[in-house]
Parts: sequence; structure tokens; C-alpha cells
Amino acid sequence: MRGVRWRRVASQVGRSVAVWAVSTLTMLVLAGLLPDFRLRSADGDSATDIAVTAAFGAGAFGVLSAVVWPLLVRLLLLVPALVLGLLVFFLNGALLLLALRLDPGERGTVAPETAVVVAAVMSAVASATGAALAVRDDDAYRRRLYRLSDRRRRSGPPCPSTPGTVFVQLDGVGHDVLLDAVAKGLMPTVARWLGIGDGSRPTHRLTPWRTDWSSQTGASQLGILHGSNHDVPAFRWYEKDTREVVVCNRPTSAAELQRRAVGHAGHGGLLTVDGASRGNLFSGGAEQQALVLSVAARRSRENRSRAGYFAYFSDPANAVRTALSFVAEVGREIGQSTRARLGKQRPRVSRGGLYPLVRAFATVVERDVVVAAVTGDMLAGRTAVYADLVAYDEVAHHSGPASRDARKVLERLDRSLALIENVTEHAPRPYRIVVLSDHGQSPGETFRSRYGLTLGDLVRAGSGLPVPRRAERTRSGAEARAAVRAALRIPVEEGGERHRPTRRSEPIVLASGNLGLVSFPDVTHRMSKEEIDARHPALLPTLASHPGIGFLLVRSDEHGGVVLGAYGAEIPLADLDDNPGPLAAFGPGAADAVRRTHSFPHTADIMVNSFHDPADGEVLAFEEQIGSHGGLGGEQGKPFLLSPLGFSAPVGEGEELVGAEHVHRVLRRWMRESDGPQVPLETSEERAA
Repeated sequence: MRGVRWRRVASQVGRSVAVWAVSTLTMLVLAGLLPDFRLRSADGDSATDIAVTAAFGAGAFGVLSAVVWPLLVRLLLLVPALVLGLLVFFLNGALLLLALRLDPGERGTVAPETAVVVAAVMSAVASATGAALAVRDDDAYRRRLYRLSDRRRRSGPPCPSTPGTVFVQLDGVGHDVLLDAVAKGLMPTVARWLGIGDGSRPTHRLTPWRTDWSSQTGASQLGILHGSNHDVPAFRWYEKDTREVVVCNRPTSAAELQRRAVGHAGHGGLLTVDGASRGNLFSGGAEQQALVLSVAARRSRENRSRAGYFAYFSDPANAVRTALSFVAEVGREIGQSTRARLGKQRPRVSRGGLYPLVRAFATVVERDVVVAAVTGDMLAGRTAVYADLVAYDEVAHHSGPASRDARKVLERLDRSLALIENVTEHAPRPYRIVVLSDHGQSPGETFRSRYGLTLGDLVRAGSGLPVPRRAERTRSGAEARAAVRAALRIPVEEGGERHRPTRRSEPIVLASGNLGLVSFPDVTHRMSKEEIDARHPALLPTLASHPGIGFLLVRSDEHGGVVLGAYGAEIPLADLDDNPGPLAAFGPGAADAVRRTHSFPHTADIMVNSFHDPADGEVLAFEEQIGSHGGLGGEQGKPFLLSPLGFSAPVGEGEELVGAEHVHRVLRRWMRESDGPQVPLETSEERAA
């Protein structure tokens, strides 16, 4: 035993010496290449003196990075997380300047701006060298992963031997998109799990499921994590009783929606006992939370949303690598958008302004931090972990769900899944990995680009109100933008969309992908078709007959609720099963989804779903997105559930998995099968199922 311990110590010392030697050599090379960086005095020194100076500087820089950096990051938790990521280069440069000042010979000098470059290169080289030396050393790999945990493994109770479960949500990845990526070799980890390509036996099963009418993260994730998405009609909607616009990715709205879901479901959520929530809109009742939007608005000790940033950025090698990848991703997006613009690619939306930074945050910073938090949770032995990776969803909104840009993101997400899988070998308990998505995305140009006006313009025209000469862009509601605002501690308020609109006779028009909502704020109840016709006789015919509109849902004094379509179609909700009318193009389940939304207290006066072409799956987004989700039509309503074969089948033979609340019940059942926490206790109906 003592011999094994000494071999480990010798191996670690050997790697440290090797990293030190490579860092010294890197410093010598950089001193020869950069004019503002030297390792000798003005009078000149021998090669030995220069080498000693380089060795001392490299060693001091390494020690400072290991000792000072974690303390520095902890102090800088008061700084917004995204700003911390951008400060990485300058902080590393400051540590290098300090390391050179500590040299007794005072030979090394470097300009501050050059120090930033030298420090970044040295950190990257040291990280690569250490990883290469440890690639076959399981003990070193385990120790490196342990640094990502929150030390609960040492101070907490003994870890149970029953399996834990990791739920990884690939935001916006549709069932067919996943299969296509596997077939093209873009996701080898998923292919191996499914037993595709290499002849291996499958370890997982792939199950499609169908979303509610509101096919977006707010509704789906609330239902999956908390068991209820009742009264979530869209991504954003106006509530007449509170006179507020609710937006799923606004922290205050997310907190309120979570409170309502807990009250409606009667329990805290999927992760209430020994759970962790990472990168999600909602907590799921987890005690451990990082990058969770529903707690981002709170300024209290319970708000642990920054803990994930500290766990990741406390390692200087991680910080530099992520910062370099962030810069590379910004450059990649600028190059890709320029190529699309010069090639006159259609459809296309604007990708300028801050979007390159938003994309880099979603595809690099948030991905790296969330994956690091998940690995830490697994090494800490937590029972249930749920994490959301939003990278694909953000890129697909602007580049298209089947674009080359989006496919590259899928490749990197697959590597993240492989990393999580590797951690299971070193975790203190067995883990089962479930991968799922909250919705898909449907392609198509925007309503505005095809017709030259927005849905708001069309509503104003039908209401007899003046229409602006030039249609204004409707802002995108992608989840990554809210994550960036939360990281910067900026309130999530979208332009043109006030939190508390005043009572007025003009309608409020909101967009959620290809789902539009029209509300009249001066009327305190949900207006009926008869009331709308009396007030604006041309409005409903104008909307229903427009070629870009698929169907409308309105309340009816005579029938309770009706679906309106082109050519005067008017079908009561009770008759949709026998006569789907305009819903026929939207496939099975559309009538049930519409009827459920009609029952919500806060459904808008007029619900508008865009045109849908079943032949190519195209929809017309009312937002500035060429890959959209939020309503009915196409791949957006067909996400996936990838589960280990050790779990029971999600549904029986010939049955369908319909709705986020159904997915929640399946996940709870799997946790019971693993002898995990009974959260919450199942009802008699669920026990029978």
C-alpha cells in the first residue's frame, strides 16, 4: 500500500516537473518572438541566466495560478459571470507580471498588453501538457474531476449504492434531427448507445414524444420538472387580472410560474430530494442550483446561481480554455454569417449586433460550466441531476435547424455526453444517463420577410388602426439571451414589450415562435368571438383568411370555443375530432392540444397559429427566427426521450408519450425503479399506470 502511495506521489511530481519544463520552454520561445517580452537584463546575460529566469518565471506563474487564482475568482463572484469570463485574459496577465517581479535577478520584463498574450499561451500549453500526460492515468483523471465538485463527497453522508440518474436536456433538438445526426456520424456517442453503426448491442432506447400546443422550453421544462404546465399558453402572454406580460425567460416570471406549478401539482418537483438543477429555467425543487433562471432575480443566500461559475473558473486552465474558445466561437459566427450574407442565403435573419457574443456564451461558456457542474454532482454522489444545454437551440434559431452551423453544434454536444459518460467510471455510485429534448424546431422564413408586415401590423389593419409604413422586427425570445442577461444581472425586459402595459383600447400582440397572441387590455375578461366581431368586424376575417395564418382559436358564447380558418371555416371545439378543418394539416393530437389550451385561465382573446406546410415541415415565425418553435406544425412538436434499457419502457405497445406532464410521470417512475427518492409519492392513478 505504501509502495502504491509513493508511486502516485512520484507520478504526480514527474508530471509537475514536465509541465514546468514545457512552460519554461514556452516562455523562452515567446521571449524570442515577442519584442515587448524579454528574459535578460539590458546589458545582456548568458544562456544559463536566461534559462534560469524563464524557469523561475514559469514556476512562479504556475504557483500563483494554483494558489491565488481560486481566491481571486471567489472575490470576483461579485462581478457578473460573463464579465468574469472576459476578464480571464487580463487577470492571467496580471499574475504573469507579478511572477516576473518576484524574480530576484529582475531580468524579466514584459509590456502589460503582451503579458496578456504570454499568460494565455502558457496556461493553454500547461493545460494541454498536463492532460496529455494524464491521459492514461486514471488516478490523475479522477483527481482533476474532483476539483470540479463542491467537496460534499468528503463532508456529506455516505453515498448510497443505488443508481443515481442524470437527465441531460439538449434544448431544441428534434427527434428526427437527432436520428439524422446519428446517421451522418455526427453523434457517435448517441449512435453507440443506440447500437447503430458499430454493431454493438444497444444500451438505450429512443422514444419520440409530443409537446403541448406551446412547444417551447418554458412550458415543456416546467411540466417535466414540476409536473404541471397548466395555464402556460405560450412563451409570453398578457394576463388581464395582473395587467402584466409574463415571459418564461424573465427571472421574475419564471419564479412565479414555478410557484404556480408547485401549487397546482402539490409537490416541490422532480429533484426535491438530493437533486441538482443546472442551467435550467426552473429548479425542479433541487437544493443544489446553478445557473437557474427562476432564482436569478433573488439576492439571497439561497441564490446559488453563481456557484457553477466559481466551480469552473477557479481552475485557471479551464478559464483560459473557455475564454479562448469563446473568442474563436465569436469569430466563427462572424465568418459564417458573412458567408451566408454574401451568398444571399435564403431564408436569413440578421445575425449582427450582440448576437455573436450571445451565441458564444450559449455554445461555449454555458455548455462548459453546466457540464462541469454535472460532473461535480456525479462525483458528489447526488441522486438526481437535471441539466439543460441550450447551444443547439440558439444556433438553429438563426442558422436553421438543419444548417451546417447547427450540425457542428451537435457534434460538440455529443462530446459533452461522452465526457459525462466517462465520469460514471469514477463516481462513487452507479449512474444512468437519460438524454431528452424539450421541443424541436421547424424551419421556414419569417412572417415579416414573406409578407412585408408583422402579425401586429396585420392585427392593426384588421382593427382599423393605422399601420406603420415600415414593419418593425419582432425580437427573438431565445433562452440563451435570458441566460446572458441573468449572468450580467440585467433585468430581462424586451424592447417593445412592457412589463405592465396600461389599459388601452389598442390590442397587445405578442409572438412565441409561430404562435401569436392578441389581447385587448381594456376588457377585463377573455373576449368572445361575438364581442370581437361587434368591436372590430373585419379583424377575425382578416386574420383567418390571410395565407400566412393556419388557424385561430377564440372563445364563443354559442359553442364555448371555435377554431377559425380560411374560406369562412368555423368549427366548434367539440366537433374537431370528426371535422378537424384547418387543424388537419397539423397532424394527430392537434385538436386535444388546442382544447387543453382553451381551458387555461390566461389564454389570449385570439390565439393565432401560423401556416404550416406538411410536405416540408415549414412554418412562418412571427419572431425573427428561421428555425422556430412555440406553436403547432412540423418538427417543433416532436422532441425525443433517450433512456437506458434498464428502465421500463416509457409507454406501452401502441401508446404515445404526449405532453410534458406525461414525461414527468415517466421520469418519476424511473427514479422509483432505481430505488431513488419517492418524489413525490405517486398517486393511485399513476401507481395503476
